[in-house]
Amino acid sequence: MTVSSFAAIAQFAPVRFESPLLHASGDDAEGSLFITDADRIRFDISLNEAGPQPASFEPAGARRLLFYDPPQTRAAIVTCGGLCPGLNDVIRALVMELHHWYGVREVLGIQYGYAGLVPDTDCPPRPLTVADVDDIHTHGGTILGSSRGKQGVGRMVDMLVERRIDMLFCIGGDGTLRGAHELAREIRRRGLPIAIVGIPKTIDNDIDLIYRSFGFQTAVEEADKVLDCAHMEANGARNGIGLVKLMGRESGFIAAHATLASGDVNYCLVPEVPFDLGGDNGLLAHLRRRLATRRHAVIVVAEGAGANLIGDTGRRDASGNVIVNDIGLYLKEAITSAFAEWNEPVSIKYFDPSYLIRSVRANSSDSIFCGDLGRHAVHAAMAGKTDLLIGLWHGVFTHVPLEAIVGRRKKINPNGNLWHSVLASTGQPSSMSNIDAATTPTQD
Repeated sequence: MTVSSFAAIAQFAPVRFESPLLHASGDDAEGSLFITDADRIRFDISLNEAGPQPASFEPAGARRLLFYDPPQTRAAIVTCGGLCPGLNDVIRALVMELHHWYGVREVLGIQYGYAGLVPDTDCPPRPLTVADVDDIHTHGGTILGSSRGKQGVGRMVDMLVERRIDMLFCIGGDGTLRGAHELAREIRRRGLPIAIVGIPKTIDNDIDLIYRSFGFQTAVEEADKVLDCAHMEANGARNGIGLVKLMGRESGFIAAHATLASGDVNYCLVPEVPFDLGGDNGLLAHLRRRLATRRHAVIVVAEGAGANLIGDTGRRDASGNVIVNDIGLYLKEAITSAFAEWNEPVSIKYFDPSYLIRSVRANSSDSIFCGDLGRHAVHAAMAGKTDLLIGLWHGVFTHVPLEAIVGRRKKINPNGNLWHSVLASTGQPSSMSNIDAATTPTQD
């Protein structure tokens, strides 16, 4: 990807209140703790002295001067979209940082996503205290509830004004962040000093311009457990097949990373790499050859794979996402029918662990990551930053303008290192289309 520049992060001015974090490290705080807006994080880590100044991100972190006076500030938190490991961890980090380090006295939890952010909601915001969030990180889900679907932007801004909310933390994926950007634009149009800060939540890891979204590593870890079971089931029968469908409507990152973590997968099917079923180089022919030599196989398929075979339903969910046909059941039926025609019995065990994966609590790595995201989100909002997402780039937390990621999705590069690693791990051919006719059986 070539990016020439990013828009400057929007910020309310003037910033005139000294941060309470000054007491954390004494008089040297500006040099050791605080970030200045002149600091930048390069977009492209490679070095090329020729040409224009490379694109860069504004770094996340505490600022010495704040736009909001902490004791007079009221914050709110909303969680939207599907469940994801780590939601409660982020909520807890936001409340703890706001209360303990900035001295913000009022934090509200918006219930059931953007549906709870309208004036006539029957689920009004609930206060969030340190006691309320004390142990919520030990549970999956979100204590605030969630929902999908758009609400009127004007009505949501009316609610923020009515409740005298100074900053809103929007925790969610593509649809949530798109809504957050629309909120920030309407707030800007009205000339209101209400900060909107996004925190990236999607186990698909498909938000552009960030290395990682929270919940992804937990999802991979949980998927790996399922793949281990699928491998045992496949090994337990002659011509046994373990078929596992994982989440990934448009991007196959969970399927690819779980495949690498497992080491027992023989075919990994993702949306970014079309495949054929029939023909000498289609999946069925390769699977038949493998079973003839190895007597078992494990297949991982992302939910959005095989669109060239089955298309989608033509419908969308409440968030506007395309509802795909069930590729897992389609493959199970296609494999069963093909081997029946060949008069070669197979034993297929089908796994669909989607809801089990996304509803568990975060693992240690994701929990730490969620805490960092929450704290950096608070630093940004207190400094008056708005219309941004907290990202991670080259191992550094960044401010990403929401307009730069809305409508874009990160996808696997079929010619990149990740996909080449998957091919090396599975032994599957680089293409299972009938353009070429690779016939090498896959490895165990």
